Amino acid sequence: RDLVFSYPRQLPDPDSFFLAAAMVFDVPQIRDNPLGWGPLDPKDSEIPYAPYSKSDRVGKVADWTSQGQYQQRTFNRQQQAYGPVATAFGYVHDLDEDRSFQVVEVSKGPPRPKFQRRYPQRISSALIRKDQQPPDGRFGKGKMQQQRGGYSNQNRNRMQEKPARFNESSIEVGKDWSLVEQIPFLALQKLSAEIGEPTEISQHGALGYYDKQYDRITTKAPKNLQRFDSLTFHSVTTTDDPVIRQLATEGHGNVFATDQILSLLMSCTRSVFSWDIIAERVGTKLFFDKRDGSRFDLLTVNETAGDIVIDPNDPVNNLSNLSQEATFINQNFSQQVLTRGTSFDFPNPNPFAAEGEPVASVGYRYRKWDLGNDMVLVARTAIDGVLQKEGANTFVNIKALNEFDSRLTGVDWRTKLASQPGAVLVTELKNNANKIARWTAEALLGGADQIKIGYVSRVHPKDQYHHVILGTQYVKPRDLAAQINLSPQNLWGVLKALVDLLMKLPEGKYCVLKDPAKPLLRVYEVPQAAFEDADAAEEAEGEAKEGDDAAPADETKA
Repeated sequence: RDLVFSYPRQLPDPDSFFLAAAMVFDVPQIRDNPLGWGPLDPKDSEIPYAPYSKSDRVGKVADWTSQGQYQQRTFNRQQQAYGPVATAFGYVHDLDEDRSFQVVEVSKGPPRPKFQRRYPQRISSALIRKDQQPPDGRFGKGKMQQQRGGYSNQNRNRMQEKPARFNESSIEVGKDWSLVEQIPFLALQKLSAEIGEPTEISQHGALGYYDKQYDRITTKAPKNLQRFDSLTFHSVTTTDDPVIRQLATEGHGNVFATDQILSLLMSCTRSVFSWDIIAERVGTKLFFDKRDGSRFDLLTVNETAGDIVIDPNDPVNNLSNLSQEATFINQNFSQQVLTRGTSFDFPNPNPFAAEGEPVASVGYRYRKWDLGNDMVLVARTAIDGVLQKEGANTFVNIKALNEFDSRLTGVDWRTKLASQPGAVLVTELKNNANKIARWTAEALLGGADQIKIGYVSRVHPKDQYHHVILGTQYVKPRDLAAQINLSPQNLWGVLKALVDLLMKLPEGKYCVLKDPAKPLLRVYEVPQAAFEDADAAEEAEGEAKEGDDAAPADETKA
């Protein structure tokens, strides 16, 4: 104190002052471990020590969220390597800490005013079931709101809750059916067969000439689709065809079918919905038939569209209504684009038309192919019309693609057909790959030179009875097959494999069923009277209904 604060004494030398005040540090003795690192003997040290392995995963100081499986495996591995491990680092629960721990709520909410206005509680309509909603629609929107923004909300709900894909079986498998074979589509896609050109046996019916004025139809000048209710469209199965019966008796072949059945079997690898075909072995002959009462004659809509799901509960756009609408459009379009008064007649008349009955324009060509291994296929093929081009007549098949709601597909035909017609066809090739593949196979079997495709749309998206023709397009069957990657060799390979399988089975009746959920075919052996009882019951029920519910002709037609 005197040295620092006394004044005016003379201060000492600074160097000697700091040297005297410096602390003395003794260097401790370091125990070196020449064999490694760490203490020489952990037992002599007061610091707790536990052995470890370099392979142990060290990432957390403490973990109270794990279930203890990893720690138990680590503990067992350490027991095997080092013996009992010290528990100095183990967690010890202290009860005194729990007693002294308290939770104090210090935050306070905002003071509630003395007079506060109460608002009615809003109930979301999405949380109320449809059967629990009041009839007066208190929780719904008003009329003006439904007109302005109702569709966007409806579309948003559809995107959030998509209904399941159609996976119902086309027929219920009976208890007395026995499974014979299962054929996956992957195996069928690798098949190939070279089949020669067919031999023409006979031709029947009459064809109308194509009216070229329909080539000038555009989206700005559409044409209304007409209805031909007075014409009869025959769809006769194989064994009910009198010509095929006569050819089978005369020994022209041993495998018999129609072009619609063959196209379904040939392009089965592209199908998604379930279907069934009856195959019957009679002696050395094999007959393919469609089942009475099935949906075989109805066209599918958006069958291969994976991103478009049709709501089965929709009263307008459900699968049944859309299939009937597509079939109705195809039948009427195939007759509207043909001229009246003149026709191209085949040598033989229509085998299914009664005398004086107005029938649709169609021509049947009965042809046969040599499949090899003493198997000859005889099939009835259909041609829809004749096209006069440069003084020559060419056969043409007439088909129609229909649009029911452009907001589901994302492609508006009235806009795209004028600027990008190829985009519309590409979208349809993706969404209806199986249907277009069947059309292509039928054209190849029947020897059609061209396929005339029409684009038909609804007048209004909610009106399924009135349509307009927006445009037409020509395409050759070979070019269309190449565009959709449909190999004719694979078509014949699939058919030949099914025929070989069925011909090796004993005589009887079989059912070829497309699995509703898996990409495979199942072949069942069914009793001989499996479908006859159901058909007879349906016919009796239909006759009784016609007798009880007889209506005037004008009402029935309407």
